[in-house]
Amino acid sequence: MPVDQHIAALLAMAQQADLPPMYEGTPDVGRAQYLAMTTGLRGPEQVVPVGSTEDITVPGAEGDLPARVYRPEGEGPFPTVVFFHGGGWVIGDLETHDNMARHVCRGADAVVVSVDYRLAPEHPFPAAADDAVASARWIAAHLHRFGGDDRLAVAGDSAGGNLSAVVAQTLHAEGTALTGQLLIYPAVDAEGEYASRVENARGYFLEQPTMDWFYGHYAGAWEDAKDPRLAPLHGKDLSQQPPTVIVTAEFDPLRDEGEAYGEALRAAGVEVDVTRYDGLIHGFFDMGTISPAAQQAIDETCARFRQTLHG
Repeated sequence: MPVDQHIAALLAMAQQADLPPMYEGTPDVGRAQYLAMTTGLRGPEQVVPVGSTEDITVPGAEGDLPARVYRPEGEGPFPTVVFFHGGGWVIGDLETHDNMARHVCRGADAVVVSVDYRLAPEHPFPAAADDAVASARWIAAHLHRFGGDDRLAVAGDSAGGNLSAVVAQTLHAEGTALTGQLLIYPAVDAEGEYASRVENARGYFLEQPTMDWFYGHYAGAWEDAKDPRLAPLHGKDLSQQPPTVIVTAEFDPLRDEGEAYGEALRAAGVEVDVTRYDGLIHGFFDMGTISPAAQQAIDETCARFRQTLHG
């Protein structure tokens, strides 16, 4: 089907603005652009309501990391979801993904702890993965401070979906069980060859040159592109992964690898719910304010994740 008309209008506006592509600039410029595109365009009336928020720090691999706790309305106990933001491991932060974390909190009826891991190129691979694992370990050991019971899950979009999958595999190997994971158009196979990377390489917000720019900053010097901490699709044993919700978008370069991860999990005996949203693009999980179709996809995704967490 064609690109959703509301998103098509956004893409046309971006093209008319004739801004230099992110991959031609520096990471600092890219971070500023991304912040302006997200929080800079979000009015107070567009902030998803939750019960409360609290800014804290959590231990990372080499020091404390900023984090934000989102609590749903009502009385617990609730599941605790560790959330990792997208942005190619180079851009993005707590603010750019504030509404995404709020959607998961409200829609899945869970306490969400959004973790602001270290970014590349200042901190290249495996810094982000190490921070994600270290923070999740600590949160797992302190669930009484968050959701209040033993239900622990992970969630993230794009690069954050990558980190969520890495955390799920690592924590399982260490003996920490997860209740579920939500992977939103995840990057899970660094150098795989997929039709969607060719079909959707240009014109749909996330472009192949930008993906190359992200990867070059994060892991360009790492020789093993199939390292499971970088490409969790190549994890050695997927059989004990938690029930998984994966969502992809029709016009997204990452579409096919996200779906391939779902197929690999299913083949390993894992309960998997994979949904492709036709007409949508990479980043749709933050486009509900401009696209009713994107909002419907967000609501449906959070409802399915809620079912995974609450049974």
